[in-house]
Amino acid sequence: MTAPNGAAPSFVTVSGHRLAYAWAAAPPADAQFPTLVFLHEGLGSMTQWRDFPAAVAARTGCGALLYDRWGSGSSEPRLGRRSVTFMHDEALKTLPELLETLGIARPILVGHSDGASIAIILAGAGLTPVAGLVLEAPHVFVESLTVRSIAAIKTVFERSDLKTRLMRHHGANTESMFHGWTDIWLSPEFLEWNITSSLRGIHCPLLVIQGEDDHYGTVAQVDAIRREVQGPCETVLLPHCGHAPHIDQRSAAEDAAVRFIRALVADA
Repeated sequence: MTAPNGAAPSFVTVSGHRLAYAWAAAPPADAQFPTLVFLHEGLGSMTQWRDFPAAVAARTGCGALLYDRWGSGSSEPRLGRRSVTFMHDEALKTLPELLETLGIARPILVGHSDGASIAIILAGAGLTPVAGLVLEAPHVFVESLTVRSIAAIKTVFERSDLKTRLMRHHGANTESMFHGWTDIWLSPEFLEWNITSSLRGIHCPLLVIQGEDDHYGTVAQVDAIRREVQGPCETVLLPHCGHAPHIDQRSAAEDAAVRFIRALVADA
C-alpha cells in the first residue's frame, strides 16, 4: 500500500509498535505554519483520507502528517481484544510520543470519528499543547444509533464487497482491525464510554463538522461539545451528508476547514 502522496510509507516505532506514516505536505522543519495531524476513523487509515490532507495543507501553507494507528493500514498488526480505553491509550501515550519523535510542536489536530475523539482526549488533558482542533463526526458518548449502525455493518462486512474494499487500505490487517473495532464498540462495558469531561479542559479554538444524515452519530454530539468546551467553538452542519464530510460533502468540508485553519494561522 502506498502513502497518500503515492510514495511508500515511512515507519517509526512508537509505544513499542511499528507505525506507518507519511507527509502530505512539508515536514515541520520546512513548513512555514503549524503542522496538521490527521487522525483517521475507527475503520480508517491514512490512505482513506484520499487527497483531502494535501488539499487543505496546500491552501493553508501548513505541513501535514498522516499515520496509521496500531492495527490499521500498513502499521503493525493488532491481535486480541481491545480495551475500553483504547482511544485514551492512543491520545495520552502513543500520539504524544509520535509528535515528539517527529518534531511536531503545537499541532492542529484534524480528526474524523474515533480520530476526532482521540483529538478531544489529547487536547482536554492539557499535557500536550494543541493550536486547534478540526473535528469531523466526533463521538463524546455512545448513542443507540451508533450501536445499531455498527451492529449492522458487521453483517455488511460478511455479505458485501466491504471486506474487499477495506483490504485495499488495510491488507492483512483487515480482519483483525474490523473485528477488534466493532467488538469493543458493541461490548456491554463500552456503553458507558463518555469523554465529555475531556471537553472541559479544551481552551483552544475548534471547528466541528457534522453531517445531518450521519448514521453513526447525531447533533447531540455537537451540542455537547459546544456546551462543554472552554474555547471558541464553530460548528458546521452539512445537509445531505453522512459520516464522512470530507468525502460526502468534499467542497463544503474543505472550505470550512481551510477558513478555520487560516484564521488560526493569522492569529498565531
